[in-house]
Amino acid sequence: MITILPNWHPIFVHFTIGLLGMAVIFYFASALLTKNHQWKQQWQHMANWSLWSGCLMTIFTVFAGWYAYNTVAHDEASHAAMTLHRNWALATASLFLILGFAAASIVKNNKTPRYLFLSVTAVAGAMLMITGFLGGEAVYRHGLGVMSLPDVEVGAGGHHHDHNSPHDHNQSSAHQHDESADQSEPHQHLDKNMEMNSDTGIDEHSHNVEIAPTPPHDHQH
Repeated sequence: MITILPNWHPIFVHFTIGLLGMAVIFYFASALLTKNHQWKQQWQHMANWSLWSGCLMTIFTVFAGWYAYNTVAHDEASHAAMTLHRNWALATASLFLILGFAAASIVKNNKTPRYLFLSVTAVAGAMLMITGFLGGEAVYRHGLGVMSLPDVEVGAGGHHHDHNSPHDHNQSSAHQHDESADQSEPHQHLDKNMEMNSDTGIDEHSHNVEIAPTPPHDHQH
């Protein structure tokens, strides 16, 4: 058997949750439509095939999960967590398998899912979410099946993300060059111009010309 870290259970379980979850959604979506709606029959077919495909994947998921339960390294706290997840998973899988046989019987007799079937489907869907949550708790909170953890301590070889992109770096470099250019040659040329203006006695910053007042003109006749 090909070794996948840590085992095959994380692969199969995604198909199980996805297919069975969509089956629950399509069953209730179909039930909300009117009897003569054009999508009602199509959604029932989609719900049935999602349920049957999910049940098939559930068989592989349960076997892979049982193997993981007996092989992953764990302590007392994580053992309790994975045991709780296992018990919920077995109950949930059993209920969905029962629904799969019930759906096959409904299709065979050309009937429509009734209140009892939809009620059990709702319970199975809720159990599926709880089982998935407990599985996530076992992995992400207790570290079951995790072979290595990153070293996130500062100064102890931890990885630090540099959020400055190369584009930002180029802009920073260009800004530095602009500052250097502003502090060098242009100021020297300006000083030379000022010296030339001082020699000629022209103040380039003064543009006001004083005009002497014209004496009043006295008209005598």
